[in-house]
Amino acid sequence: MKKSIDRFWQQFLNTHALVKLPCPPSFYFCDNRQDADVCATLVVQGIKQATAPSLWWFDKHKENRPEVGDYHIITKWDGTPVAVIQTTAVAMIPFGQVDAGFAHAEGESDRSLVQWQEVHRAYYAREMGCEAHDITDDFPVVCHHFQTVFCA
Repeated sequence: MKKSIDRFWQQFLNTHALVKLPCPPSFYFCDNRQDADVCATLVVQGIKQATAPSLWWFDKHKENRPEVGDYHIITKWDGTPVAVIQTTAVAMIPFGQVDAGFAHAEGESDRSLVQWQEVHRAYYAREMGCEAHDITDDFPVVCHHFQTVFCA
């Protein structure tokens, strides 16, 4: 898969006449094939313009949080690259303070805050191996806004 990611990045650089930049990290959304592939399609369509990993995830994996201007390659579950995104804003927000505008920008399901809270509370609980009620309103969420800048 690394070769296909590198080729995809090179296509992006060539298309945008950019100076050679190192290939950025690639990732898929969610924790299952169906949701990951749906989210990848939403990114390509320009509907999904945000994501909300937990601060816990960044700490556990010793990963840096995204910064404005960063590029990432979005893949399907199987690692097939489909889009390059660029970070436009990042904020660490307590779960209970994530607003309807952010839920809408995530572009998933019915795009409502109620649905966002339900889905993300369950997701974070699976990720951490705890119960959904353990994800309290003060649980730190990294609200990552982005724009799609290149698609396959």
